[in-house]
Amino acid sequence: MSILPSAAAPLPPRPAVPRAPAGLLAAVAQSAALQRRQYHWLCAALLLMALVLPWLANSYWTKTLSASMALSVAAAGVALLYGQLGLISLCQYALLGVGGWVALRLGHGGALPFELCVLAGGLAASAAGMVAGLPALRMKGLYLALVTLMMAGGYQVLASALGFPDGGPGWLGKADGTGRAMLARPWLAQGDGAYLAYVLAWLAAVMGLIEWHRRGKPGRAWALIRRGEAAATAAGVNVLLYQTWAFGLAGFCAGVAGALLAGNVGQLDGRAFQASESVMLLALTVVGGAYHWLGTLLAGLLLRAVPALLTDWEVNGYVALMFFGAALLHALITAPQGIAGQWLSALQALRHRLRGAQA
Repeated sequence: MSILPSAAAPLPPRPAVPRAPAGLLAAVAQSAALQRRQYHWLCAALLLMALVLPWLANSYWTKTLSASMALSVAAAGVALLYGQLGLISLCQYALLGVGGWVALRLGHGGALPFELCVLAGGLAASAAGMVAGLPALRMKGLYLALVTLMMAGGYQVLASALGFPDGGPGWLGKADGTGRAMLARPWLAQGDGAYLAYVLAWLAAVMGLIEWHRRGKPGRAWALIRRGEAAATAAGVNVLLYQTWAFGLAGFCAGVAGALLAGNVGQLDGRAFQASESVMLLALTVVGGAYHWLGTLLAGLLLRAVPALLTDWEVNGYVALMFFGAALLHALITAPQGIAGQWLSALQALRHRLRGAQA
């Protein structure tokens, strides 16, 4: 007796592979095109600033603007995580310290060119950023924010206890109080005005790196993840890979910013890298506009230039904290696009009115 069936049984139908909606892909492409236009205009503005500001500002304000633009580099990484993926990382300022520490150690101990120190600081912070992003694979929202804030608190303790290299002997490179050395600036940016232009060039380069990612496959994957991991998985996106990629790129931005800050003043102080600074960096990136390139520039100015302006006017610095708190509430409640979004919307409305009047 044969156990084989007399006829082949029909195979069950193959389930349809879900695909991302066409409207979603079109929205992603439209958002990328808008970001490209904003990046081109911002590069032109940075070039104008590099040519004009060193001639207009004194030494104090030149150093303040250099620090502001360096922090704008870090804000670009925060905007990448928050604007592209909807992730909240509260350890970015700690990663800024990681980049500064590596740049100072290599600059003093290895006498490497400043550009290599900056790149090494960025790569070290990128590796640390990937480690900090591991909780994002399991956590979202408030839980991710709390875990990364605890990491920032741990780095605050280490930075306060160990300090930053300043030309001394040993692996830590710590010198006595009288023998501290300053990190040498690059040969083409020895003066304060030239260093401001140098920092602006790094800011444009880092923004270009992020924009290059946005135009390619990573940018499309991040935009799909931002709108929903289910839709991203349906479109064939490896969510694990691209989330880790984003944390690494944001960490690179923070590390470059830390190295540029170290070059601005020659040294870094461990007491400056408190966990609260990471919260402030995220808050002011949201206030400035995390979805626009102009917002990252405004975030750096809010972090350093506004408190310096209040100090110059002999106003208590805590007034800035009150202003920032009110601005954050306004951004979260009524203006999620931030100051940059409001300015660009007003400019677009004015342009439509002028076209209508001409017609």
